[in-house]
Amino acid sequence: MNPINNISFAQGNLKILTVIGARPQIIKAAALSRAIKNSFPDSVSEKILHTGQHYDSNMSQVFFDELGIPRPDFNLHVGSGSHGVQTAKMIEGIEEVLQAGYFDALVVYGDTNSTLAGAVAAAKLHVPVIHIEAGLRSFNMTMPEEQNRIVCDQLSNLLFAPTETGMENLRNEGFMNSKATFVGGRKRRIYNSGDIMYDNSMYFASLSDSKTSILKDNMLHDGNFVLATIHRDNNTDSPERLTDIFRALLQISEQSKVVLPLHPRTAKLLEKNLESSVYSKLQTSDVKILPPASFLEMIALEKNAKIVLTDSGGVQKEAYYFRKPCVIMRPETEWVEIVNHGCGVVSDADCGKILDAYDLLTGKDCDFPPIFGNGKAAEFILEKTVEYFQ
Repeated sequence: MNPINNISFAQGNLKILTVIGARPQIIKAAALSRAIKNSFPDSVSEKILHTGQHYDSNMSQVFFDELGIPRPDFNLHVGSGSHGVQTAKMIEGIEEVLQAGYFDALVVYGDTNSTLAGAVAAAKLHVPVIHIEAGLRSFNMTMPEEQNRIVCDQLSNLLFAPTETGMENLRNEGFMNSKATFVGGRKRRIYNSGDIMYDNSMYFASLSDSKTSILKDNMLHDGNFVLATIHRDNNTDSPERLTDIFRALLQISEQSKVVLPLHPRTAKLLEKNLESSVYSKLQTSDVKILPPASFLEMIALEKNAKIVLTDSGGVQKEAYYFRKPCVIMRPETEWVEIVNHGCGVVSDADCGKILDAYDLLTGKDCDFPPIFGNGKAAEFILEKTVEYFQ
């Protein structure tokens, strides 16, 4: 970890520590860092702490290189481990940085163990917490992500919900009438900021065509393939669920090429957890397995796929941004707006339901209203954050 006494700040600026650790958080941080540089250079200074939760080079370092994201000022290098061990290491490392007393606030994103660790470490030291992507709920308390996001919301001073549904969840849980008081007598504030990930997708969409060759390299064309991603542990770790998903992908591949950028977790468990006959068939099928895709490669794939099948919350949204229908291979989704507008179908890891959803969405003319904001979420978040500390 970089020495805390070697960092410097612009005089008089609000000093924030941004905590990241998983691929989507690295990407989201790009939007906030860009907005600070372009619109708030005289009022906000940011340092970045990378927990090292995702340490595969294709899942982390490449994003700093490819997207021009500022390098982390601190890296905890925690790597993998059980939830308790990993989170404890993160809390310890984040606490050490915060105890130096330089930071006015801590920013966390989403719902990972890095999010939870950042919120807990900061709250214990009375450092205000800013939670971006607040209010999301799956209502499935067996999900580590659900546990993380609920705890983080409760500990946060500023909550920025990406959608009106997020705001409604917070209203239903009593956040709007909260009596919570934080250090300095500050009260909690809650806003619908729009989705910061939408900022990035729009910003980088034009770069994906010129900066990546994944379509050309794999002979892919607009609308001639299906994009699939699988990474959640309740799918990858369950032989029954993983096999059912791949049975569906194999049947779909008989109609259209299926492109599957393989997450390291899924790659590790594929042969072990797939039923042997399904694994054998996969080797000769028209399911094209690719290495983990970079962010710009994923944008290129999402923009040109005819339909997306995923268990990723981020990919669900990105599919919507690029007006692609989405089969959601989970029992529920936090992004209920996608389903409510008929642009996505929750199929769980059920072969029959996946195929039914694929057939329904393939033949459907979907409308994609602007439910994720105007692409200026980062600027709004910074404006309200500066206002909060004045």
